[in-house]
Amino acid sequence: MADVQAALRSLGLLAATDGAAADTADGAEVYDSATEIAVRHFQQVRGLSVDGRVGEETYRALSEARWSLGDRLLHHDLERPVRGDDVTNLQERLLELGYDAGRANGIFGPETEAGLRAFQRDYGLTPDGTCGPATLRALRQLGRKVTGGRPQLLRQSASFVDSGPHLIGRRIVVDPGHGGTDPGVTSGETTEADLVLDLARRIEGQLAAAGATVYLTRGRDQDPTPAERTAFANDARADLFISLHLDEHTSEHARGVASYYFGTGSGTSSTVGERFADLARREVVARTGMLDLGGYPKTWDLLRMTRMPAVRLDCGYLSHPVDRLLLLDARLRSTVASAVLAAVQRLFLPADADPPTGTFVLPNRR
Repeated sequence: MADVQAALRSLGLLAATDGAAADTADGAEVYDSATEIAVRHFQQVRGLSVDGRVGEETYRALSEARWSLGDRLLHHDLERPVRGDDVTNLQERLLELGYDAGRANGIFGPETEAGLRAFQRDYGLTPDGTCGPATLRALRQLGRKVTGGRPQLLRQSASFVDSGPHLIGRRIVVDPGHGGTDPGVTSGETTEADLVLDLARRIEGQLAAAGATVYLTRGRDQDPTPAERTAFANDARADLFISLHLDEHTSEHARGVASYYFGTGSGTSSTVGERFADLARREVVARTGMLDLGGYPKTWDLLRMTRMPAVRLDCGYLSHPVDRLLLLDARLRSTVASAVLAAVQRLFLPADADPPTGTFVLPNRR
C-alpha cells in the first residue's frame, strides 16, 4: 500500500498528509477514503474501470505513470517490453513528426522501434532503435510535420480506404467474454458466458457468409486471459477484434448498450476503433430498440495490446428485466449479429457510399 500511496502523491493526486495520517499502530499504511478517492480519480483519467480497487491493471498503470521521457533509455525488449508514459510520449512525438511508430499505447514494440530507427536515419543519428540523450535532443529540436488532423487518424483512415469495401478475405476475431469456470454476469441459470458465446457464433456465421475469415477466441470450456486473447488476435493478423460482454448493476434503471475502444480520453486513441465502436453500438440500438449508452475510450489491456482496431461491445444488462428478456430471445441475438455485420461492412465503405444507420443489408452472395 505504501508504494501505491507514494505513486499517487508523486502524481499530485494525494496530499502528503493523506494516507500517512491513517497509519495503523504498527506503522503500516492503510487504504483510507482519501486513497480510494485518489485511485478513482486516477482510474478515471487513465481510462480504466473506476472501481476504487488497485488491481493488476491499475497497479501497472500507476507504475507506468511515474516515467517521463528522458528518465531512462528506451529500447525494444522482446521478452520484457518496456512500458510507461515515457514510451507514450516518444510514440506521440514520432507520430507528430510523420513517422509510423504504431499505436501510442505506451508499449515499446517493433513498430515503435522501426519508427524510431527511421527518424534516427533521417536525422543523421546512429539508427540503433534506442532512445538515448542524442535522440532526445533531436526530438526536442524539431517541430511537428503532420498537419490537418491527428497522424493516427490520417494513417489509419487512409489504410482502410485503400483496402477496398469488400469483406472477402478479411480476418476478424470475435471474442466472447469469460467462459470455462468464469460465468461472468449471471441471472438464475442464465450466464453471460453462454449468451455471448451464442452471440459470437451467430456473428461468426453471418461474417463468414459475407466472405470474411472469422476466429473465435474460445469455446465453451475455455477462459483465456486478456493477454492470451489479444495474442491470439495478433497471431491471426486480424483486421478487427470484437469483444462481446453483458453487464449488471445494482440500480434497477441500468440498461442499454455501450461500446469501448482504445483511448486515454486525452487525444490518444485508436481512431478506426473509435469509429467502429460507434458504428456497432448505433447499429445494435437502431435494430433492437435498446438504450444507447454511448461509446468510451478505455486503456484496458484487451483493447490496448491488440495491433488492430479493437472494440468491446456490452450488449445489455442481465440485471434489467427488459434487457434480459430481449437477450434471452434467439431472434434478438440474430438481430444483434446482423447489426455487427452491417457495422463491419460500413467500416470499409467510402463515406459517399455509407448508408444511414439501421438500413444496410448485405446482398446475398451468389
